[in-house]
Amino acid sequence: MGTLTCELRAVNHRYLDLQFRLPDELRPKETELRQQLGTTLSRGKVDCSLHLKRRDGSGKEIRLNEPLVQRLCDSAAQISLVLRNSAAPVSPLDLLRWPGVIEEQEVDTDPLFEAATALLAETVASLNEMRRSEGDRIAVLLESRCSEVLSIAKTVKARLPEVLEAAHRKQRERIEKLDIEADPARLETELALIAQKLDVDEELDRLESHVSEIRQTLASDQPVGRRLDFLMQELNREANTLGSKSADAETTRAAVELKVLIEQMREQIQNIE
Repeated sequence: MGTLTCELRAVNHRYLDLQFRLPDELRPKETELRQQLGTTLSRGKVDCSLHLKRRDGSGKEIRLNEPLVQRLCDSAAQISLVLRNSAAPVSPLDLLRWPGVIEEQEVDTDPLFEAATALLAETVASLNEMRRSEGDRIAVLLESRCSEVLSIAKTVKARLPEVLEAAHRKQRERIEKLDIEADPARLETELALIAQKLDVDEELDRLESHVSEIRQTLASDQPVGRRLDFLMQELNREANTLGSKSADAETTRAAVELKVLIEQMREQIQNIE
């Protein structure tokens, strides 16, 4: 019949969105082809194009409906008599335009569908191989950024005593400027409340836990894109909380750096199935 080619194009998408371009002979089989792709792909906007380049003379066989042509000629002759213009010729092209004069023989599409199925499976395998290669590269980038997140968290945690001491010192200086005698018990209570408000140990622990979960997820052989999306949301929540509890410029800067890293990771994760 001819040469069948298959082209797959995949871009980022939260879910699986399949679009098909098929020759007329394969349009009735779109549902089966869609199911075939759905079993091997789970994420991405995928455009599937199947092109059929026919060999010369390999198109549908055209047959002439001779009985209908003869009836049309007889009718034309009768009309000519009525119009008293019996010499008026009947154009063959006009006859060919009449519905039903040309009959196209139906083509057996089963062999074509079998070839399309095999070719699509081969093309999807090549696409998945490319995606695996890209996934390995992205995993290296994500691992690097995970290490940076842990490094920032470690630095913030190491500075916590210094940050709390600075907050306490600032509170005592404010009281001294007021030139009043503070109740020691009340002062201790206030300082304890400040320490509780500025304490980000829990957020830092959750950051480390999420990073550990990301690493475990990246080691999985299953599609992990959606789970990584969720973990990015959790990381971002902890970074926001860290920024809101910040009591000094260094902690604020650390929270901003975390958000930048998380956004970079989120963009990369959009390429992961």
